[in-house]
Amino acid sequence: MTVESALPLLESLKSSYLKGDVSNGSKLLDQLKVQLTTFTALPPFFANSLTAQKELLIAREVMEYAVLLSVKVKDQDMFERHYQQLSTFYTDTKHLLPVSQQEFPIMGLNLLRLLVQNRTAEFHTHLELLDPEVQQNLYIKHAIELEQYLMEGAYNKVIGARKDIPAESYTYFMDLLMLTVRDEIAHCVEKAYPALSLAAAKALMSFDTESNVREYANTRGWILVNDILQFEQEKQEPSAKDIPSHHMINQALGYAKELERIV
Repeated sequence: MTVESALPLLESLKSSYLKGDVSNGSKLLDQLKVQLTTFTALPPFFANSLTAQKELLIAREVMEYAVLLSVKVKDQDMFERHYQQLSTFYTDTKHLLPVSQQEFPIMGLNLLRLLVQNRTAEFHTHLELLDPEVQQNLYIKHAIELEQYLMEGAYNKVIGARKDIPAESYTYFMDLLMLTVRDEIAHCVEKAYPALSLAAAKALMSFDTESNVREYANTRGWILVNDILQFEQEKQEPSAKDIPSHHMINQALGYAKELERIV
């Protein structure tokens, strides 16, 4: 299979992705991946030929759209598989190819995925491999700031960052992160308050409507009475303070005096 025959398929894949046609895009992706197996210039062989650079460029772009398509179909496992393949092109062919315009957006997207999956150690490992100037890139910095907000417990800043995502492709993972943040806020609310108004809950958890709050309340088993959310307080485990120590001491002293009289 030649480079020329792969190019029309790649253009069709791009078009399907932009139109949101994930069904056709997936079919085209499968066809392209089969064709890539005939390219000899790809890692790990890097065979030299007149079409070597074109083969590498096509393969890199196919993998980029494979990653982006996995976000469209909301498949995190697919995203991870394709990103691992793509990252090889970003690291092992950077001296052979010009920088891709998709590189930093996709790298930032992968960092966001790691945050969503609570894979903090891997998140920092990926960051350590990046040069300081790269970490200042808009897409990379977005993920770094989110991680800082999460570590600080500044959930309001995470929610605010949802409104300023650097690319449309970030929406899926940001929405997943918002679910996690709302659950954390809800957990704190349950601990801090016996009850809360619908309006206050809407503001605290940044819901769009009170109807959204009601739906969320049902998932957590909150009781709604006259637009007031009531939380079931967890039973506290008995502590040392709950032990009637003075009574027990007096009782023990009484037993001791009785024993002295008997002796």
